[in-house]
Amino acid sequence: MVGIIGPNGAGKTTLLRIFLGLLKPGSGYVHLFGRTPETLGQEREKVGYMPQRSVHKQNFPVSTLDVVLMGLVTSAGLGRGFSRKQHEKARQSLDKVGLLELQEKPFSILSGGQQQRVFLARAIAKEPRLLLLDEPNAGLDLPAQGRFFNLLAELQETQGLTVVMVSHDLTVISRYAHKLICINRTMHIHGSPSEVLNSPHLEEAYRCEYDVLFGSKARGQA
Repeated sequence: MVGIIGPNGAGKTTLLRIFLGLLKPGSGYVHLFGRTPETLGQEREKVGYMPQRSVHKQNFPVSTLDVVLMGLVTSAGLGRGFSRKQHEKARQSLDKVGLLELQEKPFSILSGGQQQRVFLARAIAKEPRLLLLDEPNAGLDLPAQGRFFNLLAELQETQGLTVVMVSHDLTVISRYAHKLICINRTMHIHGSPSEVLNSPHLEEAYRCEYDVLFGSKARGQA
C-alpha cells in the first residue's frame, strides 16, 4: 500500500490519470504490467479506480447495487444489460465491504461512509490487481475514516491488492501505508512513513510550515 502525498496542485491526481492512460506524461514513461497504460487492452481489467468523492443529486434514482454494477461496464458492453454473472459479482463486492443487505436501498440515502464503501465495492468488482484511490477519506469524519481504512487494509491483504492512494491527510495515510511518496511537480521523498515524515525534505516539498504528529514527535507549526 503506497500513499502519494503533497500540497494542493502538486500533481497527485494528474499522476493517477497518467497511470489510467487518461493523460500522457510530458517526459519519461509509465509501465503497468509491463505495458504503457494506453496499450493495456484487456489488461486494463486489472486496474480498479476510485475517484475523488463525487457530487450527485440526492434524488437520483439509482440503487446501491446499480452503483457497483457500473464498475463492471466495459467499452464493449455499453448499452447492454447486465448479465446474471455480473449481478453476482456486484453482490460479492458489496458483501466484501459489508453492505450486501443494502443492495436494493437508494444510494442517495446512505451515509457518507457507506457511500465510500460502495464506491470501493465498485472499484474492486472486476477483481483488479492494482487499486488506485484518489482522496478516499475526503469528507468523512474520523470514525468513518477508521472504518474505511481498516476495511481497505483487510481487502488489500485478503485480495492480494497493490494499492496506490492519494491523500492530503499525512497523519491518517502514514498509519496505513507501507510506503509514502511525496511529490510537488517532482518526487521529493520516497520511503517508509517514518522516513518521509521525519525528513527535512518534507517541508521543502510543501514549501510552508506544517504540523505532523508521528508517534510522539511533532515537527514545525501549522
